[in-house]
Amino acid sequence: MSRGPLVVVGDLLLDEDIEGEASRLAPDAPAPVVDVAGVRRRAGGAGLAAVLAARLSDRRTDPATGRRRDPKPARRTGRAGTLSGVEAAPDAGPLADVQVAPDAGPLADVQVAPGAGPLADVQVAPGAGPLADVQVAPGAGALAGVEVAPHVEVAPHVEAAPGAESVHDSEVPPGVATAPRVASLPDSEAAAGVEVVLVTALGSDEAGEIARRCLGDGIRVVAVPLDGTLPVKTRVLAGGRPLLRLDRGGGTPGRPGPEVLRVLESAGAILVADYGRGTADVLRDALTEAARRVPLVWDPHPRGGPPVAGARLATPNAKEAAAFSDRPGSSLRAHADRGADLAERWGVTHVAVTLGAAGALLTRAGSTAPLLVPAPPVAGGDPCGAGDCFAAAAAVALAAGALPEEAVERAVAEAAAFVGAGGASAVSGEATPSAPPSHGAEPPGDAFALARRVRARGGTVVATGGCFDLLHAGHVGLLERAARIGDCLIVCVNSDASLARLKGPGRPLTPLADRMRVLAALGSVDAVVAFDEDTPERLLEALRPDVWVKGGDYSPDGLPETRALRRWGGQTVVLPYLDGRSTTRIAHRAARAAAAGRRAR
Repeated sequence: MSRGPLVVVGDLLLDEDIEGEASRLAPDAPAPVVDVAGVRRRAGGAGLAAVLAARLSDRRTDPATGRRRDPKPARRTGRAGTLSGVEAAPDAGPLADVQVAPDAGPLADVQVAPGAGPLADVQVAPGAGPLADVQVAPGAGALAGVEVAPHVEVAPHVEAAPGAESVHDSEVPPGVATAPRVASLPDSEAAAGVEVVLVTALGSDEAGEIARRCLGDGIRVVAVPLDGTLPVKTRVLAGGRPLLRLDRGGGTPGRPGPEVLRVLESAGAILVADYGRGTADVLRDALTEAARRVPLVWDPHPRGGPPVAGARLATPNAKEAAAFSDRPGSSLRAHADRGADLAERWGVTHVAVTLGAAGALLTRAGSTAPLLVPAPPVAGGDPCGAGDCFAAAAAVALAAGALPEEAVERAVAEAAAFVGAGGASAVSGEATPSAPPSHGAEPPGDAFALARRVRARGGTVVATGGCFDLLHAGHVGLLERAARIGDCLIVCVNSDASLARLKGPGRPLTPLADRMRVLAALGSVDAVVAFDEDTPERLLEALRPDVWVKGGDYSPDGLPETRALRRWGGQTVVLPYLDGRSTTRIAHRAARAAAAGRRAR
């Protein structure tokens, strides 16, 4: 991986969300009156791209929330332990004749880097755990002579991805390859801890100072002089829905100083987040030179100039690509033709046309075989900032040595996760005290907006909570009955850390993101939100449901949630639980079945 910093170049903005409720019209005009609940401010434009790049470059951090992800299990040795995190470096010889002793734990997270020799003749002795989660990077040697247990994950060579699904049942025309859905690149390929530098036009006005604070301490800012004030974009939202946007401020970038040029010369990779306000234009010559040396990703804007020749990847969305190219049509083939046309016209290596919920289409000049990368399904969410997340993820991956195909796969997955977690509104910044606080891995987004909308129309907000580590019939029955009590059902889920404290070693069995996705797919559930504490009291204070549902034989009077709901007139109810169903019992039955199977062999 390049040792130089990842340099983000572009126009810093200040994004401001004024949040509240609108339940009446003004007496002097047919306009809604918004009762303001709080104001949130965050770095926007290239600032948002820099914040996301910094989080994405550290795989221990969730890009949407900025919180630490759960660390990987420590490496262990011994007959009952787990052999994990085995990495073969590039150009290494074959990893061969690996033997796993009887009764050993699973051989997991084996990663073979590009250029490594074959992983061959791996022998798993009777009674050993499964060979699982083996990841072979594109270009690695063959995986040969291995008896592979179910659920082994092998990353495909990027030029061939057979069997991938089409996007939203749309027909994929001949010549368009599809890539399977992936979560992310292996950790060994991430740019862990790389420095992120933001080069942007910045003055000393109040908006500029707020934007600097919103960037945080982890991003170094190198300023181009700004003649004017920092642009501010203000959204007015009622019940979580935008009503109005106000734009103010703006200026003209000046001549870049020697420090700016030195930073570009030292860059290990560059992301241009062009918002059409001139920063990229005044640095065009330096960026053209840099594109000859390091990976450069250009996220273009209709009001800005084209990407510089030699850029590794340009990332217009479908609407922008249609504005840049005169190729007509809205089909997948039309998107592919426009991408190839722009790659040739701009002189860039690849163009990834982002298609929103459909994923992205990677093209290059003269190619008739673009790569379609479908996006994983997302329940709800906010797409604001998804383009910045896509470009930032692609830049981080290229900085780590990924191929463009790999970079786009990771960018699609990260952008989908970002949207599902609430989009740009979930990114931390500055908030007034009246704004609802963030909780756990899921920031206040759909759940809080949903609760406000239901209350505004006089409906009943119902909430319930739990770990939901292995969703079973008891859970499903409880959720269905809870949903019938009111007008919406919000499920509060223990985070991984909270669940581990509650249930002890070996838990969770299912990571938080998977638990939330499964719950959100149920017809009885309207929104899902996570909390980090041992109990959901703090979350309920912000959510303020009318009814809190608990399953089992609890006494409502002894529950901490009951005390919380009484403060705003809510009610706790206990519903009977389906007898004989529990996650712990299912896990124990599975363990006994696995042990019996090993003895039978």
